[in-house]
Amino acid sequence: ALGALGLDRQLPVLAGFALWAPLAQVARMVWQGEDITARVTVPAPGICAVALAKREHLVERRGESWWIDGQKTPATIWRSGAELSVFCGNGYHFTLPDALDVAGESGAGGNLIEAPMPGLVKAVFAQAGQGVVAGDRLAILEAMKMEHVLVAARDGVVAEVLVTPGAQLEAGAALIRLQEETA
Repeated sequence: ALGALGLDRQLPVLAGFALWAPLAQVARMVWQGEDITARVTVPAPGICAVALAKREHLVERRGESWWIDGQKTPATIWRSGAELSVFCGNGYHFTLPDALDVAGESGAGGNLIEAPMPGLVKAVFAQAGQGVVAGDRLAILEAMKMEHVLVAARDGVVAEVLVTPGAQLEAGAALIRLQEETA
């Protein structure tokens, strides 16, 4: 997740500064055909919290070493364009979807509901497994002293809720993912 966001070289000192909560970034990757979404926050200088598959891991960069959940991990991250490789014992190879490709997932009728601008998540009305109809209210994002209601772009079932109320997000951060449509 850190490699996908470009945070693997050096964790920025003020990357997580926000007035209400640490700034959250969302990394999207594909591994062996499976979409993976990780939420990364920077709660303190040089430290990242990575929420992945309903578990949160504390990641630190100490000199040239990575520490994950308090244990030194010999990992090397290499990125070339949309390809990311992590070498830690075995090699793990990821493809990084184009964040600007809005015609695919996040466009009208897509599976991913994203923050249209930086803001604070005021409320989340969806939960995993819940059925939704196009236009249903899923979340409220406060930005620029206004509340923006985010709605379902299509009928479907909520696969995953990626945020909680109070989270500070960047533009394009994933909030809710709907299950893939079946033909």
